[in-house]
Formats: sequence, structure tokens, C-alpha cells
Amino acid sequence: MQAYDRSLVWFRRDLRDFDHAALYHALRQSRGVYCAFIFDKAILDALPRADRRVEFILSSIGELAQALRGMGGGLIVLHGHAEREIPQLARRLSVGAVFTNRDYEPAAVQRDARVSAELQREGIAFHGCKDQVIFEKDEVLSLAGKPFSVFTPYKNAWLKKLHAQDDGFYLKAYPIAQHASRLAPPPAELAAAVPTLAQLGFEATNLRQIGIHPGMSGGEQLFEDFHGRLARYHEARDFPAVKGSSFLSAHLRFGTVSIRGLARQAVELMRLPEGGQGAATWLSELIWRDFYFMVLHHHPRVVDRAFKPEYDAVPWESGAEADELFDAWCEGRTGYPLVDAAMRQLKLTGYMHNRLRMVTACFLIKDLGIDWRRGERYFARELTDYELSSNNGGWQWAASSGCDAQPYFRIFNPVTQSQKFDAQGMFIRHYLPQLAALPAKHIHAPWLAPAGVLQQAGIAIGRDYPAPVVQHDEARLRTLARYAVVKKARVDVAGSDEGGDGDEVGSGAAA
Repeated sequence: MQAYDRSLVWFRRDLRDFDHAALYHALRQSRGVYCAFIFDKAILDALPRADRRVEFILSSIGELAQALRGMGGGLIVLHGHAEREIPQLARRLSVGAVFTNRDYEPAAVQRDARVSAELQREGIAFHGCKDQVIFEKDEVLSLAGKPFSVFTPYKNAWLKKLHAQDDGFYLKAYPIAQHASRLAPPPAELAAAVPTLAQLGFEATNLRQIGIHPGMSGGEQLFEDFHGRLARYHEARDFPAVKGSSFLSAHLRFGTVSIRGLARQAVELMRLPEGGQGAATWLSELIWRDFYFMVLHHHPRVVDRAFKPEYDAVPWESGAEADELFDAWCEGRTGYPLVDAAMRQLKLTGYMHNRLRMVTACFLIKDLGIDWRRGERYFARELTDYELSSNNGGWQWAASSGCDAQPYFRIFNPVTQSQKFDAQGMFIRHYLPQLAALPAKHIHAPWLAPAGVLQQAGIAIGRDYPAPVVQHDEARLRTLARYAVVKKARVDVAGSDEGGDGDEVGSGAAA
């Protein structure tokens, strides 16, 4: 283990002061450790000026900075291009090494390679650490030594590797507090206050008004609340009107919670009779998250191309009519209440329930015939918990083009999905109050309701709520024809019929 006089820890999507791999290794190997976060213009400049993620990060950074000061250190916060700021800061602080937790997105991998090369030219080491996953890259492979492309055998191998160590080695927390005396406060000229949203060029959002609490404290509160509901997770997670999910996805995305801590809690609860099945199902969702990171690492082409190359030949709708349909989908005016309510939830809150991520994605792709990449990009813009690997994996699952995806001929019926998962229409009524007076029997397909029922509810189709933009049965036939270009021999008819839970993995669709 190499020792350094001074080191720098570069915080990114790991905004906590506990169980932090890079911070731990830096503290163990250094006499003094500085900490920094860069508001990276390369990322921020492309975002809308009112973005809940920026507000979430900013609030979390404020809490992290305070926590580090409480341990005798502090946080240097800069606004610029990270690949220039980090080498400049490392030189200014005269550190021997920069420690950071690995990011697996292709653009981040390329950025880190450039930063590492620049640092090495200055004789400064660059150490990447595993922190945001339990197993990464090549740590879980098939018996043939190859990456998995189907989830269930990956999950089995993941669990086998986890339990191969009786002492819970892979889930152990990194102890920070016992080494905190080595934290170094920022030099006076770098000890400026955390910038405001306005100084970063952003506007306030409704983040707080909709009940989202960023930072380590927000993540801790959410998990404490979820802990009491975890035993029923497997029963409640599919129903959007029920408080069944953990709602921790944004905290996982920005690292204000520890994935090791969450997985450890799940494993411990699995051993209890009252929590076993719920905890096992939740752990499975966390494994989906690792799975999609692994897929992205081995197949970076999935960022803009199909995992199964033959699916890139599917002809998607385009032109003015397709654009109008896409806009109707984005704005929640397709005429299918569950789809519209889900899209309203996304727009109003930056969150969408996982079952609804699957329903809305399948509707865009297989009812409207629109390229999954358009939907993926829209979710990437709107989701507070957006994570490229899971968002991409979820959309490719829905499009049948991904690994372990649903078969192309499996096409969700938005009405039957609504009847099954929001039977009383509680979720629909919340986000589509114009339909609130409809009885549950008719709220899932209001255009089929008798005229007297609509009149009594004060609803006129086309005035108060749109008629369906497509007829599902007709759209289904068009989809089957559209996918005829795919070689049937390559279709994985045994693919999983469920993706991982978007609430847990920060997915974009059926993650």
C-alpha cells in the first residue's frame, strides 16, 4: 500500500461522509486528505435551467460540507470543467494522489482517463475505487468466464459470490470516523461557501414542495420509513397508489446512501421469518442495478444502439404525425388514463412508479411505434433518479432489444394494466382530477363509458379528456408487422417478464 503525504478525494455521485470507499482508502494511505466536489460544466451546461437534480446535489453538497467540517476537514467546491479543475487543484494542493469512486458511464470513463493521464504527467497518482455497486465489471462472470446477458443466472452467480464469504466481506462498511483525524481543512483561499443555485445559473424547482429531502439525512429518513414496510415489499411494490417502494432511487443515484449498507440490511432481514420474502425481492432489485452497470461496462454501444443488433432494423414512425403523438405522450394526453396519469406524475414530481415506467415505455414503443431512444432521452431529462445504465436497460427491455428483454410480441394492454394495478383508480384520480367523478368500472377506459355515466360525471370526451390517440388492438397488429424484420431465431422467448424496480435502481423504464 503506497503512502502519500497529502491526497485529494474527488466526490461525484457519492455524496456522504460514511462508508465511502475512496475517502477510506485516501485516509488510510495519506497523512492529510483534502476533499473536493466540482459542479462540472460539461454536464450542467446541457441541463434545463430548472432541474431538480441540480437542486438535490446542491443541498446534499451543503450537508456533506458541514459533516466534513465537523470531522476537522471540509469540502472544496468549484464550478468549471472537472477534467481541467481536478489536475489544477491537485497541483495547487501539492497532493501525491487523487482518489475517487469509479463511474461506469462511457463519457465518465473517458473523462477519468483524460484526468488520469494529465495527473500522471505531473507525477500524481489517480486511484479509482469501487463504491456504487456491490460487484462491478468482471467480478461476476459465467462458468465460461463471459459476462451474463440474462438476469436470473447472473443473480444466482451474484448471490453465490456474495455468500461465499461467511464474514459478509463484500457488504462490510468502510470505517471513516476512526481515520477522520487525517482530514485536512481547505486552504483559506479555497474555503469559499457552497455556491447558490443562481450562482450556478439555475432556478429553484418544486423539490421541497413535493416532499423530497436530499442529502444523507434525507436518505436515512427514507430508509427508516421503508424498513417498517419492507416485509410487504413483494406484495405492494406493483401498485402505484400504495406506498410500497423505498423511494430511495435518487439517493442511490447520488450516493447519499450506501449500496453496501442497503444490501446488508436486506440480507439481514431475509433471515427473519417476518421479512424474508419482501427483503429478498428488494435485494433482487438492487442486483438488477448491478446487472445493468455490468451490461453497460461490457457493451457501451447500448447507449445509442440495440443490445441485440438485429433490432436496430426495426422501422420506427417519424414525421409530423409521430411528433404529435410523442408530444401527446410526454404531456399526458394520450386518452389512456393510466399512461397519462403516469406521465403527469413524472412531469410534476420527477419520479415515476416502476410499474408505470414499464407501461408508459411499452405504450410509446408498441402502441405509438416511436423509437425507444426518444422516450429514453425524455426520461433522462425528467427523472430525478436518472441513471444511464438502468434507464437504458429499462427502455431496451420494453423495446425487446435489450438483454433478457420481454419478447417483441408481448405487448402491454394499457387498459388491463390499469385495471390490474390501479383497480379503484386511486392513482388516476390523483393525477387526472378531471376523471375523479368516474366510477372505478369506467375510469380505465372512459371513452367506453355509457353517455349517461359520462354526463353524470361532468365529462365530455374530447373536451375534458382526450379520446385515445390510437386504438390498442390496431396498434398491436402494426407492432407485430413492424417487428417482422427481426429474425425470429434470435428472439429470446424465455426473457424475463419483469424488469428491476425503477424505484430502487433509478431506471428509466422497466429496469
